[in-house]
Amino acid sequence: MTDVYEQLQVAQQAARTAGEFLAAHFSSAKQVDAEYLHDVKLRLDRETQDIITDMLKRRFPQDAVLGEEGTQGDVESAERVWIIDPLDGTVNYFYGLPLFCVSVALYEYGKPLLGCVYDPMQRECFCAVAGQEARLNGSVIHVSGRAALSEAVVFIGHGTHDGSGEEGIRRFACISRRVRKIRILGSAALSLCYIAAGRMDAYVENRINLWDFAAARIILEAAGGSLIYTPHSPDGISGSVTAWNGRIPIVEALEATD
Repeated sequence: MTDVYEQLQVAQQAARTAGEFLAAHFSSAKQVDAEYLHDVKLRLDRETQDIITDMLKRRFPQDAVLGEEGTQGDVESAERVWIIDPLDGTVNYFYGLPLFCVSVALYEYGKPLLGCVYDPMQRECFCAVAGQEARLNGSVIHVSGRAALSEAVVFIGHGTHDGSGEEGIRRFACISRRVRKIRILGSAALSLCYIAAGRMDAYVENRINLWDFAAARIILEAAGGSLIYTPHSPDGISGSVTAWNGRIPIVEALEATD
């Protein structure tokens, strides 16, 4: 039986290796594979996922991999599934904004087991085993103790399609009047990790994919935070997220805007 700490160590190595690869190409010209109205896909997205997948499959060949850039193995029936986002914050990366990260999570029998999020520009490695302490570069982290909405800094995403954009903007306007500050980082994983580290207090996104937050969710909950995910697709891959430090009444505030 594989030890969970060995799995975590491999996850960290894969995330760091991929992150340093992205950092090395940060100032280089980017090869665009696809452009959309509100998004862009880079050749580096696929290359980075290949780096992570190769490292994981070399050590754990029986495991499946579910990633933003494709899958390997049978993700429906595999005992363990790695869920990875090779570059969370692609638009930031493409425009030269140093706010992006690599996310690697492991689920076992459909339940979260461990997560690692690496920010190569700040050299910050967030990680946790489910049910244990969350750590940043080896030091234990906790969510903030703030309980008043008026003292909170909140991340609000606004989506880009299927009506999620309009709904997000409406919520943005309503919530912004009740909190200290609103922020949009452009990286769901970093947003959740910042809540885990006590830097921010909540994150709300109407349209998000599982790989965007799978690893960071484990870290957030290990740090004392809470997350509600509501799937919007039959396969459960995409949906909406409300995450917070477990103290501020963000759920009640959102309900008041409906």
